[in-house]
Amino acid sequence: MMITGVDAVTFGVTDLAEARAYLADWGLAETPGPKDKLLFSTRDGSEVVVRHNDDPALPSAMQAGPTLRMVVWGVDDETTIPAIAARLGEEARWEDGLLLATDPNGLTHGFRPTRRVAVEADAQDVNGPGVHRRVDQRSPVYERAVPISIGHVVLFVDNLEKTLDFFLKTLGFVVSDSYPGHAAFLRASTPGPHHSAFVLQRPGKPGLNHVAFTVSNIHEVFGGGLAMSAKGWESDLGPGRHPISSAYFWYFKSPFGGSLEYYADDDWCTENWVAGEFERTPNNFTEWAIAGGIDGKTRRQSRAA
Repeated sequence: MMITGVDAVTFGVTDLAEARAYLADWGLAETPGPKDKLLFSTRDGSEVVVRHNDDPALPSAMQAGPTLRMVVWGVDDETTIPAIAARLGEEARWEDGLLLATDPNGLTHGFRPTRRVAVEADAQDVNGPGVHRRVDQRSPVYERAVPISIGHVVLFVDNLEKTLDFFLKTLGFVVSDSYPGHAAFLRASTPGPHHSAFVLQRPGKPGLNHVAFTVSNIHEVFGGGLAMSAKGWESDLGPGRHPISSAYFWYFKSPFGGSLEYYADDDWCTENWVAGEFERTPNNFTEWAIAGGIDGKTRRQSRAA
């Protein structure tokens, strides 16, 4: 059984016009459709679906207000779906041809043969003494980001143990690294990126932390973040770098109930990857980060009053 990664996410929001403007500035491509629904996509075909919070077509919410309503996981082929349904047992249900289940926190998960297509990232050739990978050309400067895919979702969960049972025992995810008793980084496939889901225990308050979008390299993280800042969207944290997963990041507050993240250069894990156990500290969350972001007009650090 092989889950390939996040194929789609569905949000419920209070302002569709604001959501449309945000996703367009984020660098996603809009597919025209009915007025009560927004559909945007990344370069590889990962989809972002947005409806109004009170739309009856939405799955139930795990928290009040704007939030993530469903994650659709892509699978390698059609034969994988019955295997997942068998593992889900009585939790499995079918709606509009999509296999669905609800996790212990009230979030709906869907499963379908992946619609994502292979996309190759722009090369990030780095020079150093004795190592010259970029010759007779300048390093790129990005005026905006155009995300390649939806890389992972990060969730606050009511019961970490039950959530891990759902992801690990039922869906076949693997732990890449963890904060024992507090949180775990979970990858859907091996070999594969460091994590497709990150779950953090927050008893009594399940909900969305953020949804992350992969871009080609650190320069696109910077270019995308600067463009969002110039458009007036507020940084949540970053740019910065995670020591666990090694990724460069930049988070922005969003109309979706949690942040959206640009990230690049995360770890790639095979069966030889050794999962680590870490203390949950600020230094393990970020090796470095700029609080308040960088102003898109001055290109200097934003400073709080």
